[in-house]
Amino acid sequence: MNLENYDDQDGMKAWLSEQEVQQLLDQFDDTEKRIAVSLAVRCGLRSAEVLDIAPEHVVDTDAGTMLRVWQSAKTGEYRETPIPPNLATTIRTVGDVREEPTDAPLVDSTTRTLRRWMDRATSDLLEETGDDGWQFVGMHDLRRTWATSLRSADVDAMVVCDWGGWDDLQTFLDHYRGTHTPEAQLREREKVDWL
Repeated sequence: MNLENYDDQDGMKAWLSEQEVQQLLDQFDDTEKRIAVSLAVRCGLRSAEVLDIAPEHVVDTDAGTMLRVWQSAKTGEYRETPIPPNLATTIRTVGDVREEPTDAPLVDSTTRTLRRWMDRATSDLLEETGDDGWQFVGMHDLRRTWATSLRSADVDAMVVCDWGGWDDLQTFLDHYRGTHTPEAQLREREKVDWL
């Protein structure tokens, strides 16, 4: 886990490794909760955006399976972001088996409830792992982790901005890009014999 102090508030920004992302997702047995957290960490959605996603927002396009975010929580803009195949399948399956229409949101909750779910999961992980970094991980850190993971995998920064709904590269660089993921750092270390 990478941590960095906030410039103007208490606490720390957090970026999770892929192993830590999986540890977090494994904390959620409930499908609704797992979908909510997955939408943040695998699609880069903000908390309020997570609450608006419905099964009909998963679409197949020429760019692959995408998630349509009709009204960005922050900018009010439309955007599309890639969605992993297993998450797309889960969302489509939930849409097929539930009685609500396909335009009904998947997560029937509030942003406050999302924070409580995360607090419970990260408290459990802190206790299980002894890693004090878990106390700082919140919903927005999942979006931060998503963006940095894409950049560490050499996805073009402007494409990351487009998928994440950032109007300019500087905002992304100032607030979301952290140090490289542990996986990227390990890959780079392996290039040096004496490390």
